[in-house]
Amino acid sequence: MHQRAINVALTAVTGTCLAGMMAAGVAAASNDSAPEQMKLPAQQQLAAEQSAPKKAPQKGQTAQKKATDKKKTAKSSKAIISGKTKASYFWDDGSGVNGDTGAPAGGKPMQKGLFASPSWPMHTKVKVTANGRSVTGFIGDRGPGTPSHNGVMLDLDTYTFRYLLDGKKPDSKYNAGTGEGHINGVKYEVLKWGSGPGTKGAPKPL
Repeated sequence: MHQRAINVALTAVTGTCLAGMMAAGVAAASNDSAPEQMKLPAQQQLAAEQSAPKKAPQKGQTAQKKATDKKKTAKSSKAIISGKTKASYFWDDGSGVNGDTGAPAGGKPMQKGLFASPSWPMHTKVKVTANGRSVTGFIGDRGPGTPSHNGVMLDLDTYTFRYLLDGKKPDSKYNAGTGEGHINGVKYEVLKWGSGPGTKGAPKPL
């Protein structure tokens, strides 16, 4: 009877020790500071990924990316066609001032940077330059009318016209505030053809 009690006690103590060792093993495996051999495989992989040095982009790759970006910028700013013409000015908003014929034919309201061409497709992107100053706008109307037969192939909004002329602002939307009704030798550069009605290529009289 005495021996049986001793055996029962030993069994209980042994079970307790084993349970404690297992708990300690699990805790050690989940501890980041535990030895590598005690960590679980998933934890070992995560630790390796976190400690691995991040690769910096190589010089060749960086230079190639810069060259590609520069090429895209140059392509987007390259003129499809260019030339020189005489330009007049207008501001059509339905007021009837200066022979205003109503809203621009392109469907967009009159605004700064809206130009008129006798032939180019509506919404064509155009850069105009004169006297060392440039403005990029779009074709939003038809015109000028009869003057286009005399070499006036662009009608600029009042603000663009005055800015190219002397860098100043017009007296009003309808009056450039100067005795000059035309600017000779305005350089035009078509940057992108519009999707609206019109004819691509050199400007043609209305």
